Amino acid sequence: MRKNFFTLIAMVTILCAGSVLLGARPKAAPASSGYTLAKTISIPGDEGWDYVGVDSAARRVYVSHGSHVVVLDADTYAIAGDIADTAGVHGVAIAEDLGRGFTSNGRTNNSTFFDLKTLKPIGVYPTGTNPDAIAYEPVTKRVFTFNGRSQDATALDAMTGASLGTIALGGKPEFAAIDGAGGIYVNIEDKSELVHLDAKKLTILHRWPLAPCQEPSGLAIDLKNHRLFAGCDNKMMAVIDGETGKVVATPAIGDGVDANAFDPATNLAFASTGDGHLTVVHEDSADKYTVIENVATKKSARTMGLDLKTHAIFLPSAEFDAPAAGERRGKMKPGSFAVLVMTKK
Repeated sequence: MRKNFFTLIAMVTILCAGSVLLGARPKAAPASSGYTLAKTISIPGDEGWDYVGVDSAARRVYVSHGSHVVVLDADTYAIAGDIADTAGVHGVAIAEDLGRGFTSNGRTNNSTFFDLKTLKPIGVYPTGTNPDAIAYEPVTKRVFTFNGRSQDATALDAMTGASLGTIALGGKPEFAAIDGAGGIYVNIEDKSELVHLDAKKLTILHRWPLAPCQEPSGLAIDLKNHRLFAGCDNKMMAVIDGETGKVVATPAIGDGVDANAFDPATNLAFASTGDGHLTVVHEDSADKYTVIENVATKKSARTMGLDLKTHAIFLPSAEFDAPAAGERRGKMKPGSFAVLVMTKK
């Protein structure tokens, strides 16, 4: 009887261990991403662009377009409105809890606060020099602009627009991501670093080198697994442990990345690249990543916005003439500005 008892215990132990091991197995990567081009939305005007913001709840897509922001309906793809007088606009941040949105106006060194329902301006408030990325931090109810020329971050009260302070970053900030616990991550492009900020104390919590990643631009976050996805100029996506700063994976991406996104419902991370590709990476586990596909988009489609409700991806693009001697790129062809809509089958 005693022998049978210990035999039973051993069998249960093996079965339990097997169950744990099975539960810990990485999720298998899908054979393809399923993303295809569903629609091309032509948008009037020949100005440049930068970031795209998607308000999945209100079903709006905010497309920066030089001196203004074009607002699209996320379902019909029709132009639903416009936010004027945002000279050199880079990005749009959304505060659903406050019913407000915020722009970073790079040429006028300020931020426009606007009403999410009417899209009417509420006020314009000064920032640092050449504000680029912008983020709303809901724990502190503060808006942060990340200023490329003054190499700092400006904290504004999201209700009053009052300046609450400045954080020196020690380098040129690019994109930012909210950690969900009162902190903000931001890429420092010229230092190849990731900085973690305390949104309340306005201090730097961590400063981590991102080697082998060079010149990080886009940044996205997986809140569940505490992983960040930085788009690197040397054609890789650096996956970073948000608690230790360790680079845990570097899947290959296309050339000319400028935006990243992560979809928690599908465990897919994305990098949009100016060479005309959308790299789709599957999160097999917290530290294992598989490149699923490089979906063809359009040359110049370097930034994007992800709709977390429908999984659609919006990528602004345009056609350009061949560059003249000394030019980085040629002039935009009139009437060619459009937003590509990539949907998942």
